Amino acid sequence: MPEPLLEVKDLRVTFPTEDGLVKAVDGVSFSIAAGETLGVVGESGSGKSVSFLTIMGLINRKSAQVSGQVIFRGQDLLTLPEDEMRNVRGSRISMIFQDPMTSLHPYYKVGGQISEAILSHQNVSKKEAWAQGVEMLRRVGIPRPQERASQYPHEFSGGMRQRAMIAMALSLNPDLLIADEPTTALDVTVQAQILDLIDRLQQEFDAAVVIITHDLGVVAEHCDDIMVMYAGRPVEYGERNDIYYDANHPYTWGLLRSIARLDDEPGMRLEPIKGLPPSLIMVPPGCPFHPRCPYVMDVCKTDVPPLLPTNGHHADACHLTLSEKERIFHEEVTVRK
Repeated sequence: MPEPLLEVKDLRVTFPTEDGLVKAVDGVSFSIAAGETLGVVGESGSGKSVSFLTIMGLINRKSAQVSGQVIFRGQDLLTLPEDEMRNVRGSRISMIFQDPMTSLHPYYKVGGQISEAILSHQNVSKKEAWAQGVEMLRRVGIPRPQERASQYPHEFSGGMRQRAMIAMALSLNPDLLIADEPTTALDVTVQAQILDLIDRLQQEFDAAVVIITHDLGVVAEHCDDIMVMYAGRPVEYGERNDIYYDANHPYTWGLLRSIARLDDEPGMRLEPIKGLPPSLIMVPPGCPFHPRCPYVMDVCKTDVPPLLPTNGHHADACHLTLSEKERIFHEEVTVRK
């Protein structure tokens, strides 16, 4: 096993509110090595984005209670002073945020925003930083990059804005790139182009990549490992083939059933997961998924299942026996190689 670039241990993030304590992240642990891609999948409110905003040091520590460890190249990022964390953020760890239209400043030229990121971390002139920004726009496939660098975000299409965000995130050659819903609101063709671009640039820069998404279909061909989250905690973790062809958790099965398949009969409806995710202020006792689970047992309503390995790297948090999980998956969840 390669040495982890990033290792997260029992990360917990809570927000005190007038209505109660919001358990946004409730015991997340994972690791990722250089050159690997991790997919983090779950519905809205499952704790995906908050986990990685905390890793980036972008959670207000005055309003949030954070515990656990985030070990990056031997340093615990949660203990770093803010000025040291600013040196890590952007240059060592970069993030592509969900909505490029709101992430890019509407009053500043795109090239200027990329060069500003370069100037904040490198001792170069404005002219050199601008030239680096133009070169990054070229490398992410934006045509006429010199001309485009002098334009404003509203003059870019959605796909081009996302490419500009990727150019900004990679302009300092980071060790870790976090892509938070990088294909949201893009059509299917552009989605594929953006994911292929991230793959190509990952190989070029030898960076580790995290792709955060609500759609298992998005990460099917692009991730080495996948972590499925629900109600602030991981419910299944494994290699790509483990999740797609031998999934063990009922929530993962529900996500797989909701993916459209090429061999579906015309007019066949997708099968959604019944019910809604729980409030993170009032998470159900026992397994948080039990109110929506078609295989619920009495023990699920009282005991929280730990995330335990079932086959080497593959782990899940479910009270069903391994033989029951294998039978249900292969009989009822129609996913084929």
